[in-house]
Amino acid sequence: MTKALEDKFQTYDEINPHVYQLFHRFAKEALDRGYNTYSAKAIFERIRWYADIETDGDRFKVNNNYPAYYARKLMKDCKEFSSFFRVRELQE
Repeated sequence: MTKALEDKFQTYDEINPHVYQLFHRFAKEALDRGYNTYSAKAIFERIRWYADIETDGDRFKVNNNYPAYYARKLMKDCKEFSSFFRVRELQE
C-alpha cells in the first residue's frame, strides 16, 4: 500500500464518516457474537449490502482498497479491537 493510497483513504474517510460508523457497528456486532477475529473485507461487504438493500435514500460506494485502513483505524481507536483483525505490514 502506498502513501498515495493512504492519503486517498484519509480524504475519503473525512468526507464519508458514516462508512467508519458502519464499519465500527458491524465489527462490534461480530465481537458481541463471540468472534475473536473477523474479516475487514466481510464487514465491508456487509456495509455494501446495508447501503444497497437495507436502507433508502442516497446510495454510496465503498472502495475495495480501504478495508485494511478501516481495520487499522478501528484497532487504533478502540482497545477492544486491538487484535480483532489480522493485518499485514503495509508496503511502501
